Amino acid sequence: MVNKRELLFTSRRVASLGKGIWRAISVPVLAVLLAGIVGAVILLVSGASPIRAYAALFQGSFGSSAALGRTLEKATPLMFSGLAVAFAFKAGMFNIGAQGQLLLGAMTAAIIGFKVSGLPAYIHAPLALLAGALAGALYGAIPGALKTYTGAHEVITTIMLNYVAINITDYLADGPFKDTSPGNIVARTPPILDTARIPAIGNLPVGFIIALLVSGVVWWMLWRTTIGFEIRTVGLNPNAARYAGIRVARTLILTMVLSALLAGIGGAIETQGVVGRYQPGFNVGLGFDGITIALLGRTHPFGVIPASLLVGAMKAGSSQMQFSAGVAKEITDVIQALILFFVAAELIVRWLLRTRVAIEEGVKLSTGWGKQ
Repeated sequence: MVNKRELLFTSRRVASLGKGIWRAISVPVLAVLLAGIVGAVILLVSGASPIRAYAALFQGSFGSSAALGRTLEKATPLMFSGLAVAFAFKAGMFNIGAQGQLLLGAMTAAIIGFKVSGLPAYIHAPLALLAGALAGALYGAIPGALKTYTGAHEVITTIMLNYVAINITDYLADGPFKDTSPGNIVARTPPILDTARIPAIGNLPVGFIIALLVSGVVWWMLWRTTIGFEIRTVGLNPNAARYAGIRVARTLILTMVLSALLAGIGGAIETQGVVGRYQPGFNVGLGFDGITIALLGRTHPFGVIPASLLVGAMKAGSSQMQFSAGVAKEITDVIQALILFFVAAELIVRWLLRTRVAIEEGVKLSTGWGKQ
């Protein structure tokens, strides 16, 4: 016979768990719903049918196995950029440089992909992926070191370094690594070799599977390792972390390096699994979208997964919405911006009201100017 006290205790635990899950997902869910409602109003004002537009969006992103494959393909680099931003958040850092780190990862993977030959696929593809990851990581070490040793704020340095990365990759694609094949007049690298490509299993991109595995690794690292504990402690209170013996400077640099490494992997997979070469313009906005995805996923590695799928679906289905419902493709960007607005507005309200929330529920956008 079941003890009534144990049954009551179990029911309370289940209820508490349910409330905790709802607190974690309520803001993102409501943000998406509100963005959808406001987006419907915008569609009505523009003369389009919201029902028809959203139905076309769904059809273009989930209506067939090919459409689902496009959604997963679009979501893969977004998941990595979201993980990059979310990872930096855990140490109280705001990595705005995921775009530049992703571009360098994409370019480096492309160079290894078409320059290195004679290797089997099981060596060439991982080598190009690793090179892209390391390129992003090394680039991320710059703002980490500047913040640690000079007090330069990572928001400013990463924004500036984005433009540096854009110009470097544009130069390489239109200069020493330009595709010189007859008839080519655009800035782009030659196509990577088949041995460097990341394939798909039917309509399932292998890159998406890699992204899921990396999300699990990031979660394990943050909540099951000493390094992860130190990163989260520094993010919550750098002074207390320093008092406890944690090397704050080393932790900040390491966090930015690992954050940038994730962005670099996203760029490499975009080159190896989608575009097949580096071409300026094909990766625009992927790093900046990571901010939306990280906030929508509550800066949790597993929360980033559905957030990236949502944004990926919007990107994959926008063309279908445009052709079937006569809606401008930019409407999906407006809806995405509205999602970010409603998520961020909730955080602003909490900050203004000084409400006390659970530690893992809050998001600290950045440390103060020059603070460590």
